[in-house]
Amino acid sequence: MAVNSDKPTRWKADIAQSVDMYNEWFMAFAPEAFRATRIQTAADVEATLRLTGNMTDIRPTIMQQHPEILPTLRMSTCPPLAVDRLIGLAGVSSHIVKSMELRKRLPLRMNPVDIEEALARIGRIIQAMVDPDIFVWIGRAQPPTDVEIHRAATIIADRLCGSVANPIIRNAQERRQLATIKAWLEARGYSQSASGDSREFDALPPGTFAFHKNVSVMLAGGVRRVTIPIDVVVMPKKARYQDLPLLLEAKSAGDFTNTNKRRKEEAMKMALLRANYGESVQFNLFLCGYFDSGYLGYEAAEGIDWVWEHRIDDLALFGL
Repeated sequence: MAVNSDKPTRWKADIAQSVDMYNEWFMAFAPEAFRATRIQTAADVEATLRLTGNMTDIRPTIMQQHPEILPTLRMSTCPPLAVDRLIGLAGVSSHIVKSMELRKRLPLRMNPVDIEEALARIGRIIQAMVDPDIFVWIGRAQPPTDVEIHRAATIIADRLCGSVANPIIRNAQERRQLATIKAWLEARGYSQSASGDSREFDALPPGTFAFHKNVSVMLAGGVRRVTIPIDVVVMPKKARYQDLPLLLEAKSAGDFTNTNKRRKEEAMKMALLRANYGESVQFNLFLCGYFDSGYLGYEAAEGIDWVWEHRIDDLALFGL
């Protein structure tokens, strides 16, 4: 039986309450989450400055030993360089730049001579474009003061955090949502599965729950098996042998645009889960923020139900 997806007359009021709840959280806690990340990032930037002689010595050897510094180097130029722009300017393989950016390492199978040449090209571009308004000591006889170094590191940290502001906020919101679900379940006698529990999602004992569990599914055609990450898996206390657990996806959004771009992701998960585990599978959403009627209608049409965070007690209506 549906809990919220079949009650469109309540959607408008719930949307308004959810938006208010998200905005209150954002104003109170998002700056703190962003600030904590910025402090750590500024410390990382200062470490990069020490490695590079405060941006006066960007040799291939330094990047070979510390490939993780590339994002800081990109943000230290005027203007800051996007990944693809750096690749084009330096005339290097996208493979090496994206490996340094995403995996914080150099490509394992790339020729060492080619790596050194690529890093030398990257270093020359960075050195030529270092922002003189941030690194005010470039070209002068006096070395930078501690105040100048800290100021420069803070500016670069702001640039780095600005480019990943949404993920920072989204991760903080997810942690809060999962903590809210955990508190609700534990208050009703549920216990969290031990960290590292390797049991399949449908083998959890009744009265237990787990976070970030992978569910194995076979793609259409039966040619390849993949895993679907599920935020929350709860086996109801009254579950019988071979009953499936409740699956929940924790979702938050700070605007209406992105939710409608991402709504197909849940529909695809539901289709794969049904194809592999039958029509009885329960895959639902835990929502906080900007989810409009278009989004809700789309999910309802795909057979996906939801619980609003401001009405978390609706979880009980799913048999918990």
